[in-house]
Amino acid sequence: MELKISCIQFDIVFGDPNENYNIVAEKMTLALSDNPDVIVLPELWSTGYDLTRLDEISDKNGERALTFLTNFAKENKIILIGGSIAKQTSEGVYNTMLIIGRDGNLLGEYSKLHLFKLMDEHHHLQPGVKDGLFEIGNTLCAGLICYDIRFPEWVRKHTSQGAQIVFVVAEWPLPRLAHWRTLLISRAIENQCYVIACNRSGSDPRNVFAGHSMIIDPWGEIISEANETEFILTGTIDTEKVTSVRKQIPIFEDRRPEFYC
Repeated sequence: MELKISCIQFDIVFGDPNENYNIVAEKMTLALSDNPDVIVLPELWSTGYDLTRLDEISDKNGERALTFLTNFAKENKIILIGGSIAKQTSEGVYNTMLIIGRDGNLLGEYSKLHLFKLMDEHHHLQPGVKDGLFEIGNTLCAGLICYDIRFPEWVRKHTSQGAQIVFVVAEWPLPRLAHWRTLLISRAIENQCYVIACNRSGSDPRNVFAGHSMIIDPWGEIISEANETEFILTGTIDTEKVTSVRKQIPIFEDRRPEFYC
């Protein structure tokens, strides 16, 4: 299956959902000129890391984001990897990815499992408890959020079940750009999968962000990569390549997980 994928890398306005919705609507419309099958947004695209005000600015049950993404997907017959939003629930606020199909149906939902203490997430967010698996057509995919990529066993949990595409959405800081690139390439190589990574650009009151959204093939080769500025990154993938690579070096057949713990 071939898919053309566009990642929307932009400078999120700190703590201003209304402005961010306007920006995202404009940039997704602009991305349509490349005729993508899938559009990917970054982590916490509606609020940024204004964590101390989440009680005020988070999205109650994700209703606003779900309506917005659903309408856009239906109108344009496109798949949306909806970055992540601050989803307010009765249990607290979750950092949640919404995946929307061409007909506006919810293909999947994933809340960030690993909270990043260096950015105080554990003080303001609840950790997720479910995996990030979902399907596009007949292709199994996985959704991950930022810090998750530092946990190779979490990525392998998804690919060992057959995931061929890993979507990563992030607000990854510029000082650790080398980690971002190395970890993403490593995750692609060791899991023999496509990695589609959408990071934000710009800055907030506490951080400068790295940009460098990337599309990486199952050999770890970079199909396309952005720089640090706002950019719509587009590339085409073919899941037949995953099948081919996994046949050439059959790591999933050769695993011996009974010795790994």
